Amino acid sequence: MAELFAIRKETSRSTKITLAVVSWGGLILIWSLITHWGLISSYVFPTPMEVVRAFPPLFADRGLLANVWASWLRIGQAFLWCAVIAVPLGLLMASFRWFNDVIEPVAAPMRSMPITAFLPAFIGLFGIDETMKVAFLWFGMFFYLLAVVVEEVNRVDTSLLETAYTLGAKKYQVLWLMFRASFPGVFSSFRILYDIGWTYVILVEIVNRKKGVGAMVQSAYELHQPELVYAGIIAIGVAAFLFRFSLTLLEKVLFPWRRPQSSSQGATGVASMRKKAVSSGS
Repeated sequence: MAELFAIRKETSRSTKITLAVVSWGGLILIWSLITHWGLISSYVFPTPMEVVRAFPPLFADRGLLANVWASWLRIGQAFLWCAVIAVPLGLLMASFRWFNDVIEPVAAPMRSMPITAFLPAFIGLFGIDETMKVAFLWFGMFFYLLAVVVEEVNRVDTSLLETAYTLGAKKYQVLWLMFRASFPGVFSSFRILYDIGWTYVILVEIVNRKKGVGAMVQSAYELHQPELVYAGIIAIGVAAFLFRFSLTLLEKVLFPWRRPQSSSQGATGVASMRKKAVSSGS
């Protein structure tokens, strides 16, 4: 019990599990009481059991797995193109100050603008099919990742570069060294970037609804099936969590010397990336 009130003391695994069960149990209890007492109309707020019973038709009739796969594929494509462009571009921006002075005045305002405002423009440029959806997701993630790459490369110890020059390293070899030294930190940010992708994919899939979890939830809402809406939201959260967890495991395998962010840090990940975005220009 004392560990709970010790400042900055890590809790044991059993304590973490117990507190997680208590947290979720308390949330479900509050949900049950709200619906039992009718504090919110059942017309828009189903009971927990109604949501549980909605999962079988969500799989059988709504094609949950196919929709999750469609959404993940869109995020994955945008994520790949985002990394392919942002990582080398950020490396160059952190390496050559003049290059940063050219790119950053454009990139910094983009991180402050609401991405939803650009949706009509993307529809006008790319239509309403897959190209638009992937491009919109790429745009939503790119400038955040670029800021993280610049900051992580700037974190590389100058003494490491001086040692490389002393040993006769060429400029391209020093760039490669900076990439290798900064990439573990960049990879750690991929989990938060992936969360941002799931946030935007729900929005973009409402346009030209064919497949995807966003289209599935919106269709259930328009047919007034609130239990399917809430079941879909839970399914989205589980799918996003599982892939995020796989990235955490992959990070442990690739970079065992690094300590992954705790779940509490991950909960404030988007805000953290915004702070990094601002600080990268300094």
